Amino acid sequence: MMMTLIVIAVVSGALLLGAVWGIYGSLSKTTEGFLVALAGGALIVSAVLELINPAMEKSSIGIALSIVFAGALVFTGLDYLVKQKWGSNSGGGLLAAITLDGIPENLALGVALIGADPLTIAALSGSIFLSNLPEAAGGAKEMTQNGASKKKVLTLWAATALILSLAAFLGNLLLADVSDSLLAYIRCFAGGAVVASLAIEVFPKAYKEDSYWAGIATAIGLILAFYLNSLG
Repeated sequence: MMMTLIVIAVVSGALLLGAVWGIYGSLSKTTEGFLVALAGGALIVSAVLELINPAMEKSSIGIALSIVFAGALVFTGLDYLVKQKWGSNSGGGLLAAITLDGIPENLALGVALIGADPLTIAALSGSIFLSNLPEAAGGAKEMTQNGASKKKVLTLWAATALILSLAAFLGNLLLADVSDSLLAYIRCFAGGAVVASLAIEVFPKAYKEDSYWAGIATAIGLILAFYLNSLG
């Protein structure tokens, strides 16, 4: 249980640390774009190797792929609504991305921690940490730049970190005995949300801020995530 709490704190704490960095730290546009692209590369690996592919091995392919599509559809709709309310460049989209794909992802993380060896835990939590940190930094910075108070922005990201921590804890506590198929479907939904967030939020933002260097950063993030995955 102690290992579970430590991993949950580290992964979700990346959101709070990133938000503090984005609000109070010095983060140039090019650095922000580079880091977001780095996170995008890591998320590609996370979506395919840790969410969608394992799920397809334990469930009906047709149902699994349909749920992947549902995850993308729900994220896209929510992202559209968030932007209509907060404005197209407020950082709200990244907040929605992290929350929507993070809840099922952290549920799966909580279950994965049950009986897992240290290297597997490091691979899964490392890739999530790598994606959460720069996304939170960029999103928090944009929200403050568009008029939201620092206190409000920090509160929103802290609440998000708390929700995701709770999701991981509940996954570890309550989903240990659920069927592999149900857990697979949770992961598929998260994978679909990740794919949509990459297309709508992550890569367009990275290219806008860091131009062609975003391609290099994406490759670095992918390589790092593949390496972490190989450890497990």
